[in-house]
Amino acid sequence: MMLSALFFYLFSTMCIGAGVMVIAAKNPVHAVLYLIFAFFNAAGLFVLLGAEFLAMILVVVYVGAVMVLFLFVVMMLDVNFAELRAGFLKYLPVGAIVGILLLVELVFVVGAWLTAPDLIRDAPTPPASEMSNTQALGELLYTRYVYLFEAAGLILLVAMIGAIVLTLHHKRDVRRQSVPAQVGRTRETAIEVVQVETGKGLK
Repeated sequence: MMLSALFFYLFSTMCIGAGVMVIAAKNPVHAVLYLIFAFFNAAGLFVLLGAEFLAMILVVVYVGAVMVLFLFVVMMLDVNFAELRAGFLKYLPVGAIVGILLLVELVFVVGAWLTAPDLIRDAPTPPASEMSNTQALGELLYTRYVYLFEAAGLILLVAMIGAIVLTLHHKRDVRRQSVPAQVGRTRETAIEVVQVETGKGLK
């Protein structure tokens, strides 16, 4: 028990410190590396809570895919971060309002957790002795919340299509592929036989 408490305080302290350094770091590459370090410590906290599946997903998906992609984008693109920071004071009031709203929501969540502890006790969580953590999560996700899960997938699909449509710009001087024209080609339109006389080239 003491060892678990020691690891909890270790992981939580390092996670909070890494989160602070993500904001305080001047180098964007260092900020991404600090965020990766924060994700690893959060995964350690999930392991202590017995949610090994969430810890694995956090490391594989966020650290192995999303953060590595962020790191490559930051390193490959020539982003002028000085210009981005120039408008910090301009958007500070909006950011402060959003931060205050998030703080109020967190206070409500913690208050509800303290005032109504029966909600956690009565949560529809399968017993750990009957099935594993991964199986319990799948049973809950694909039975009770299956429609919400499918709705979240549709929202992500619409967001992906919208991002492609907004960022895709066709240039006039660039030759594009026409799939119907390629499929509809015949032998007469695809091949041209030219008789070349000896000692003369094509005109």
